[in-house]
Amino acid sequence: MMRDRRSVLRGGLVAGAGTALGLLGSGTPASGAASPGLVRTGRPRLTHGVQSGDVTAHEAVVWARSDRPARMLVEIGRRPDLKDLRPVPGPLLTPRTDLTGKALLRGLPAGEELHYRVRLADPDRPSVLSEPVVGRLRTAPRHRAGIGFVWSGDLAGQGWGINPDLGGFRIFNAMGARAPHFFLCSGDLVYADGPLAETVALPDGRTWRNLVTPEKTKVAETLAEYRGQFRYNLHDANLRAFNAHVPMIYQWDDHEVTNNWYPGEILDLPQYTEKRVDVLAARARQAMLEYTPIRGDRVYRKLSYGPLLDVFVLDMRTHKDPNGPNNSPTQTSGVLGAEQLAWLKRELRRSKATWKVMAADLPLGLIVPDGTASEGIAQGDGGAPLGREREIADLLSYAKRANVRNMVWLTADVHYTAAHYYDPNKAAFSDFDPFWEFVTGPLNAGAFGPNRLESTFGPQLAFQKAPPRANTSPAEGYQFFGEVAIDGQSADLTVHLRDIDGNALYSKTLTPTR
Repeated sequence: MMRDRRSVLRGGLVAGAGTALGLLGSGTPASGAASPGLVRTGRPRLTHGVQSGDVTAHEAVVWARSDRPARMLVEIGRRPDLKDLRPVPGPLLTPRTDLTGKALLRGLPAGEELHYRVRLADPDRPSVLSEPVVGRLRTAPRHRAGIGFVWSGDLAGQGWGINPDLGGFRIFNAMGARAPHFFLCSGDLVYADGPLAETVALPDGRTWRNLVTPEKTKVAETLAEYRGQFRYNLHDANLRAFNAHVPMIYQWDDHEVTNNWYPGEILDLPQYTEKRVDVLAARARQAMLEYTPIRGDRVYRKLSYGPLLDVFVLDMRTHKDPNGPNNSPTQTSGVLGAEQLAWLKRELRRSKATWKVMAADLPLGLIVPDGTASEGIAQGDGGAPLGREREIADLLSYAKRANVRNMVWLTADVHYTAAHYYDPNKAAFSDFDPFWEFVTGPLNAGAFGPNRLESTFGPQLAFQKAPPRANTSPAEGYQFFGEVAIDGQSADLTVHLRDIDGNALYSKTLTPTR
């Protein structure tokens, strides 16, 4: 039941009815999942911690997974001791969604830290409950207030998985220490195309040791195998602890399906028996919607975070054109597609927030090859916009005409960290207002780069840090994340590019244009 805002303000915290979210598929149960008719003894168990996501001023999504069919129960309140919790009935978790589920919490108070507890109830014996798992989240402010968040992408890629000898995915400890309001995942949360070996020889003579599960021994092709990619990362205690305390805004990129994929692609790779990327992408999408705290079934969306910030989450995969020379002088789309581009223009024009963070899963001005073809937006000649650049040129010139101020682009993808200033005075195409793009990552994957900038939009390199060679392992420390802090008084936005231990490598403060 929805409560109106007056009841929230009058009666304090109100939790709305739990709602099952996401795509409900008809896939077979994953390995270890109970079949619907199987009688289980004992209590149900939460298998992979809890997550929250897509938090706004008054709503949030909470995620969990069970070891058997069970009813998800959520309680939420203001007090850390959990003595004021209010119940929220959640969905029934069944093998149809690999025993995952999400509850939508409504009627939350704005701008507050809230604490929640998730339990599971046996559907036939409601008094038989699982051990609880607790979490916390902060709702978006309604009024002007300071905001901080972190972002990065690329987890368990290029053969570098969970290494218990080195503390697992320890970058999540450094990100959590920043006490962010949320984590913006810039894509490649899993590497469905990246099998893991138990050991990898390192250049200095050491041995990298991976935790390996059955689904990580081959490329993912079936729905069960795609689901296993997400379960794999949740074996890491650092990630589970981070998820329980920091809400996520999630977008996908290519490795959730397969490297550099685009709709309609037919693979020519011997490791795949299913060659149709559209089939693989549908299975990957279902697993992604089941295992992340995304609200609804659409990747591109806007999250409003008070009067100082709107986050525009882009989907540069679902509508991507085929990788090729990327040099058409007439095309009007490329990575966003007509529907998403129209939505983006409309929402940017309507946005009243001081800062518009553009969450992109591809950088704008870096050349990203796919063999002899082009995977990215920049096509390399440095002249007038061609190919996918034309779609971005259309967006940027529209934003200028519509007086859309203070856009900041954040991305990952290229596995190093950098800061770029896009200067129309130094660009081949100059019909746009200047802006900054910040690149960071990976979280735990091979480090690469740097990539070459091309001058169509006039990007100027302000900072970069890249590894000494391609596919440098996380053991050498070239893993990065970014932090954004918006001052509640001045509205200045400061970006810090940080290393695996949280040390600031580069900082830039931006003053909003009024």
